[in-house]
Amino acid sequence: MRITDRVFGVLLLILAVTYGYEATKFPVPFGGQESVGPETFPILLSIILAIGSLYMIVKPDEDAKWPAVSMLLELGVVCLVLVLFAFGLEHVGFVLSATPAVAFLCWRMGATPVKSLLTGGITAVVIYVLFTQVLELALPSGILGL
Repeated sequence: MRITDRVFGVLLLILAVTYGYEATKFPVPFGGQESVGPETFPILLSIILAIGSLYMIVKPDEDAKWPAVSMLLELGVVCLVLVLFAFGLEHVGFVLSATPAVAFLCWRMGATPVKSLLTGGITAVVIYVLFTQVLELALPSGILGL
């Protein structure tokens, strides 16, 4: 598994550098340059990804085993849920797209359906309020018109 870890690490490093570079091309916000702008979070993510990929290149796992096919299918379903969440943001809004996504992920991690739905709803509303009221960053309100 050493060579596959190193190859995957190099691919992730290329992704991190590309992602970080593209984040620097974001337009300057209205009103001038700020210390925390739209590029800050993507650049931080690219730095974290670059550090992780360098670790994979330098110190690959010697006895890593591929997960079972059922786990790979489950990971695929999780990726599909996250893609649906991203596409739903614009059409139905943050709260209505985040609630089922978080609820599904909680349910897959072992929570009961009722607790999952409560967690999804509360998490979506709290994050929406934090972003829109505290941080004054726009999130799509969608059909709710919050």
